[in-house]
Amino acid sequence: MGILEKLKQPLPINDVDFRIQTVNKGGYAKILAYKDARVDMNRLDEVCGTNWQKDYKIIDGSLYCGIGIKIENEWLWRWDVGAESFSDKEKGKASDAFKRAGFCWGIGRELYNYPPIRIKLKAAEFSVFNNDRGETSHTTYNLRLKDWKWNVEFNTKNEVSRLTAFDDKGIRRYHYEVGKTPGLRPSDLNGSISPGKMPWLNKKDEEGNFTKAWLNVVNAIGEGKVTSTDQVKSHFRLSKTIAEEVQNTINLTTINQ
Repeated sequence: MGILEKLKQPLPINDVDFRIQTVNKGGYAKILAYKDARVDMNRLDEVCGTNWQKDYKIIDGSLYCGIGIKIENEWLWRWDVGAESFSDKEKGKASDAFKRAGFCWGIGRELYNYPPIRIKLKAAEFSVFNNDRGETSHTTYNLRLKDWKWNVEFNTKNEVSRLTAFDDKGIRRYHYEVGKTPGLRPSDLNGSISPGKMPWLNKKDEEGNFTKAWLNVVNAIGEGKVTSTDQVKSHFRLSKTIAEEVQNTINLTTINQ
C-alpha cells in the first residue's frame, strides 16, 4: 500500500470527535463528526515519518496552510484555506487550515460521508428558554457526549456501512446501517391509541412542558420516518397552528440534511 492509500485509510473511531451542532426545540440534536490537528500529525508521523512538513501563507487576508510530503525524493504540496481573515487574535485558525490541508491529502476525508446523526435527547439532557429572538434550545450537563462509545464499520470503498452510539450508561442511542431504513410505526408517533379514536396533537401540556406525543413526532421527523404532515394526520388531528409547526420542523430537518 502506497503513501497516498495509507493516508486515506479511515480514522480509528477513537480519533473521531463527535460534537453537538444544533438542538431543536423538540430536543432533537444534530451531531457532527470532527478531527483535530493532533490526528493529522499522528497520521503523517505514522505514514511519512520525518518526510513531511507544513507551511503557512497569508493571501488576500486569508490564512492558508500547506502540507508537504517527500515522495521519491520530491516534495509535493497540497494547500487549503482556514479562514477569511487572519490576525494575532485568530491564531486558532491555523489549526483549521492545517486540518483542511490534511483533508486534501485524504486524512479523515471519510468524515464528509458520515451519515446524518440526529439523536433524540432525554428531557434532562436539554432545556428550552426564551431570548430576544424567541425560544431556543441547548444541552445541559446531563448530556455527557464525551463519555459515549461509538462503533463504526466501513465497506471496501471506505464508506460508512454501520455506525452505532451507546451513551455513558450503555444504552444504544443511535444506529445507522446501509440498506436498512426503518419504517414508520404508530408507536413512533403517539404510542398506544384506543381503537377508533384520533387524539389531538398538542405541543405542550398544561404545565408548559413538551408532550410525549410532540417529542415523538419530532423524533420521527429527525429520523426521516416522517416527511409530510399527511403522515402525522394519519395518527393525530392537527390544528392549523400545529400543522404549520409540523411542516416547519420537516422543512428545517430537510434543509439541515
